[in-house]
Amino acid sequence: MIHPSLLTTIQWVALSTLILITIAADNYSSSSSPIFLNCGASTMQLDINNRSWEGDTRSKFASAMNGIAASATYQDPSLPSLVPYMTSRIFISNYTYSFPISPGRIFVRLYFYPVAYGYYASEDAYFGVKTNNLILLDNFNASQTAQAANYAYILREFSLNVTLGSLDLTFFPSTQNGSYAFVNGIEIVPTPDIFTTRTPTHNTEGNLDPSDIDSMTSFQTMYRLNVGGQAIIPQGDSRFYRSWEDDSPYIYGAAFGVTFGKDSNVTITYPGTMPNYTAPADVYATARSMGPNWQINLNYNLTWILSVDAGFYYLLRFHFCEIQYPITKMNQRSFFIYINNQTVQDQMDVIRWSGGIGMATYADYLIVTVGSGQMDLWVALHPDLSSRPQYYDAILNGLEVFKLWDIGKKNLAGLNPPLPPQPKTDVNPKGVSGGGKLKAAVPAAICAVVVLITACFCVCIICRRKKVAKHSGKTDKKCLTYQTELYKSPSNLCRNFTFHEMQIATSSFDETLLLGRGGFGDVYRGEIDNGTTVAIKRSNPLSLQGVHEFQTEIETLSKVRHGHLVSLIGYCQEKNEMILVYEYMARGTLREHLYSTKRPPLPWKERLKICIGAARGLYYLHTGPKETIIHRDVKTANILLDDKWVAKVSDFGLSKVNPDIDATHVSTVVKGTFGYFDPEYFRLKQLTQRSDVFSFGVVLFEILCARPPVNTELPEEQVSLREWALSCKKIGTLGEIIDPYLQGEIAPDCLKKFADCAEQCVADRSIDRPEMGDVLRNLEVALKMQECAENNSKFSEETTSSKTTPDMMTIMDTDKQSTYSTMSITGQRTIFSDMMDPQAR
Repeated sequence: MIHPSLLTTIQWVALSTLILITIAADNYSSSSSPIFLNCGASTMQLDINNRSWEGDTRSKFASAMNGIAASATYQDPSLPSLVPYMTSRIFISNYTYSFPISPGRIFVRLYFYPVAYGYYASEDAYFGVKTNNLILLDNFNASQTAQAANYAYILREFSLNVTLGSLDLTFFPSTQNGSYAFVNGIEIVPTPDIFTTRTPTHNTEGNLDPSDIDSMTSFQTMYRLNVGGQAIIPQGDSRFYRSWEDDSPYIYGAAFGVTFGKDSNVTITYPGTMPNYTAPADVYATARSMGPNWQINLNYNLTWILSVDAGFYYLLRFHFCEIQYPITKMNQRSFFIYINNQTVQDQMDVIRWSGGIGMATYADYLIVTVGSGQMDLWVALHPDLSSRPQYYDAILNGLEVFKLWDIGKKNLAGLNPPLPPQPKTDVNPKGVSGGGKLKAAVPAAICAVVVLITACFCVCIICRRKKVAKHSGKTDKKCLTYQTELYKSPSNLCRNFTFHEMQIATSSFDETLLLGRGGFGDVYRGEIDNGTTVAIKRSNPLSLQGVHEFQTEIETLSKVRHGHLVSLIGYCQEKNEMILVYEYMARGTLREHLYSTKRPPLPWKERLKICIGAARGLYYLHTGPKETIIHRDVKTANILLDDKWVAKVSDFGLSKVNPDIDATHVSTVVKGTFGYFDPEYFRLKQLTQRSDVFSFGVVLFEILCARPPVNTELPEEQVSLREWALSCKKIGTLGEIIDPYLQGEIAPDCLKKFADCAEQCVADRSIDRPEMGDVLRNLEVALKMQECAENNSKFSEETTSSKTTPDMMTIMDTDKQSTYSTMSITGQRTIFSDMMDPQAR
């Protein structure tokens, strides 16, 4: 027990320490005041946030002013405030503003409204901005930057560490003729060092450590997002006047997750030494998570795409706070953080990091980018299964992205972004009055003739090219939806359909031809080439699957042809449509014939042959193409059956190509279908061919037992088919859990061989699993055992125990052309794998 007097002393010490910390944190605000300079203005004016902006015409910060004061010729309705955007200071030569600043860190914000100012056109304004020892902008064109971002105005924010007691900001026009510099407003706000990492960042091995950032490092703010909440204006962050954007414009695809605010009885607190100026409480009071459906959450990543300048270091700050019950304990929600497809944090448990519900925290990660120009920075979250949390979900409250200066070059300047494609418009020249009409008519007529001849020539060339393309079967590279392109044009095995052809094939997507609905979109039965029946899968714009899966499917299936792989006939990418055309598989998915179906049960020998066919397709993917292909989503819903019961592997939207055949694995974000995941793939994020083997082993048990791989309605020990089957096999009761229809039908030797094969496939460690060629051979042996038992003949495995791989002429089958069944079907049913879950992977 602590003595009362000692307790009093401790309390006074703690209180004194707290007061000193508070005073130290607040000292920055009294050392110097914020500066708001309205460039081009002569009087004091208030902005929409009631801040006073001083005109620079007679300002003490702008001695010997030699710039030109100008007013904007147009007021865009999207401007957040007239001040400081509607006046500007224009420089045709170098000019320096000098600001007396107390030593310490500051925010410098530069405001640009690129419109015409008198005779000065915005597109001619190429210029730079530099401080005492750092280039902030170089050859910067605000007009081009604003057009690329689809904004009317530009705000650039920098964080600098002032040591000399003053800050000089120099504006200098670029060297090309006619260039000038301009600025609408300059804002300087003193701050504490908000970039000091307060705690170890828990970075995984191999990542750069943010705690190593030098205190003199300068930053440019690239993004500041209030995730899951509305935009926060500077008035809502009164201490530093930071703006926080809504994050939704940066979310990839249609997988937006869900947004929510804090429970009414939750109070946002800042634990330990974390300052309350790290981020406003409003940032932590809202969040975005993946959603309440854990099955959907396991099959996608919550992803943001942010455009940045390549060739710089970036500090990413993730803000977290659990704000809703029942998340109050550790290991209730745990997830992975990926940056540019690399794992930077596993087992992110916000409660463990922060200390409890309502307690704010953050995590910093430092990455480096290479190259030049603009690039996409990918940030993704995915649930963590390795720690077995209560909820398979992820959460984020805020995200900041800062660019670090290049210490060697002392430069924060990036390149101007490329302009978006401009729509073509007709130019109507003004008429020439008086005697000039006849004088202008002659060259105009000559130009018209030249244009007409040129147009005729171009038409002939285009028609000729179209004719050649039609006969050669070649396809042109065209732009896909969401401004994404096919990086590799499909081979001549993949046909490019027009949208009009797709309308004809499906009678304008007639609902009576609908075969099913899935995560990617609707699937229709169609006819092409005067009677060939095909399956046409049309994307849904709101689907969680999108351009990446579409592109991967085309690129993968255009490289391979095999009798046990579903053939991709072609695709359509017109009018913002993404459509895939496949050979028609009359008997649907294997899953439809196993459980939850009115179809008659499959005989055991038919199931064995289907297993062998699927194994042949997978074995070809692993060994046949020049580049190894890992399917990554092997399941009974991705094994289709044609009218002759031939099994074919389908759905390559998640497949991964490994160009290095000798490599043991591919490092990648975990994707696939829950229940079929390779546990080693989860732990190490290393995808191998034997990850497919594991999934196929689950398929074998699924075929044997006629039940889904995961059934949460069963007792706990039976929820996982893999765990239940292995447990029963160990104690010798596997025969009791197989499909009742198969009781007494399977030969004992065949059952043992089949079960042993499945058990080897689902081994915990990939090194303990067989290769797909060995799996194929074991299944063929099991079929031979079954046939011998039925014929009352003796079977010897020695005749097939060769260590060589299976017959490649049988397995590869690359030249075999797929046939299209014209068999009619009755009723509506699902055909493609992703239809089993309408929310996609």
